[in-house]
Amino acid sequence: MVKNTSFGGDGRLVLDLLVADLAVDLPTAIRLQRLVDTLRVHFGCGAVALLQLEGEYLKPLATAGLVRDALGRRFSMAQHPRLATILARRDITCFHHDSALPDPYDGLLDELEGASLPVHDCMGISLWVDGQPWGVLTLDALAVGTFDARAQQRLQTLLPLVEATVRLARLEGELRTLRLHHGGGGASMAEDAEVLGQSEGIARLLHELQVVADTDLPVLLLGETGVGKELFAHRLHALSRRRAKPLVHVNCAALPESLAESELFGHVRGAFSGAVGDRPGRFEAAEGGTLFLDEVGELSLAVQAKLLRTLQNGEIQRLGADRPRRVDVRVIAATNRSLREHVRDGSFRADLYHRLSVYPLPIPPLRERGHDVLLLAGRFLELNRARLGLRSLRLSAEAEEALRRYHWPGNVRELEHVISRAALKAVSRGASRADIVTLGPELLDLEETAPVPVTPSSSPLPVVAAAAAPAGTLRDQVAAFERQAIRAALDVHGGNWAQAARALGLDASNLHKLARRLQLKA
Repeated sequence: MVKNTSFGGDGRLVLDLLVADLAVDLPTAIRLQRLVDTLRVHFGCGAVALLQLEGEYLKPLATAGLVRDALGRRFSMAQHPRLATILARRDITCFHHDSALPDPYDGLLDELEGASLPVHDCMGISLWVDGQPWGVLTLDALAVGTFDARAQQRLQTLLPLVEATVRLARLEGELRTLRLHHGGGGASMAEDAEVLGQSEGIARLLHELQVVADTDLPVLLLGETGVGKELFAHRLHALSRRRAKPLVHVNCAALPESLAESELFGHVRGAFSGAVGDRPGRFEAAEGGTLFLDEVGELSLAVQAKLLRTLQNGEIQRLGADRPRRVDVRVIAATNRSLREHVRDGSFRADLYHRLSVYPLPIPPLRERGHDVLLLAGRFLELNRARLGLRSLRLSAEAEEALRRYHWPGNVRELEHVISRAALKAVSRGASRADIVTLGPELLDLEETAPVPVTPSSSPLPVVAAAAAPAGTLRDQVAAFERQAIRAALDVHGGNWAQAARALGLDASNLHKLARRLQLKA
């Protein structure tokens, strides 16, 4: 338990610290984190959390003393009556150890604070900004009686500074958005919550999305299966000047070749057997807005030619029609393939590739996002806790390490399935819904390393001898093994990088990047 040894009894030092932070320029995340860290030390409690109201949910923006995945959770007020009660009142709200209402943080206090133990004392207050409810501040402790009348009075005294910090953070976020949009009425801070992640790769991607969103340039989203390309397409549209108009999603892989042209461009009556009337296509449905072409590499060459004409001239021609129609549509395309390789083998038009990839945006795979895997796991843990009616659902320290270590060939989609499956297993094996349910690594069903798939058309890769492990650090040994595996795949497939990538279960562009990092190619 953190002891209140750094501050005098009147709390003047904490006041000075909070006021000093208001006077300096700090990134929003750091400003809010310093706030909760300072309050946790001052009140000598186990955990402090700052949560922002978004619709019917409360979203943690900064926490101190809670498990890492807490930032990824979204707390439904319908599911968490304590939080709803705090938000509904303007005064300090306390829940003592004998309260019948479940605590949203049961089992979520950090390991150093006794992670699997229930919370015994809770204090919170609603936060208001510009006359509107903004969210809540909560403080939790394992020791009964931590939040006595004196502690409640201190929190009431600090409330104006807490709300001033929140208001300043919001204003700073709005100013950054206005600078990026040049006064064009940009998106709110809340839209940043659509994409969970704090890794450098995600931060860089979000910045690029914000910059390109307000242009009409075509964007090509590149990434492996399961990285969330559709989510990023929705974010691009939401940040654009077209956000009030439709976003139309087309899964090109699900379009039968015989119907793809009609689906995209429409048809007139009598254009083909069964065409009993005129029908607009997806381009016309997206008029003024955005058309998202998912798995664009699956389109036939004939449809690619018509798509190219639309991108060049802003015109479509319904199947069977005599005259073209003007359309005003922004195109966002996505693929998990290397379109450059398809251009080389003739299955994708080079001119269309260059039209679509005016602004290519690679989405990092989950294995390159560090601790983001735990934030995402927190989101899926809370969803499954609510779905299964559990009091609390958390990961053991060993399970967290297993998630960080896994290769994630299926990316975020695979993580969602892993958490859902593990939660169901725990319940099926007798876990009580009234207990704090902890998921161990044995329930996650993860291999130590992701298997290397072999395509049916390729020969098995030769086994890399492991009798003499390379000397050096673990990083050096892993790099040496990766070099051997890539060389072996290239040998089997006659130096064809695309076939080698498929045999290794990688996207060709990612294999090229890896090879350059390993100094296997210039």
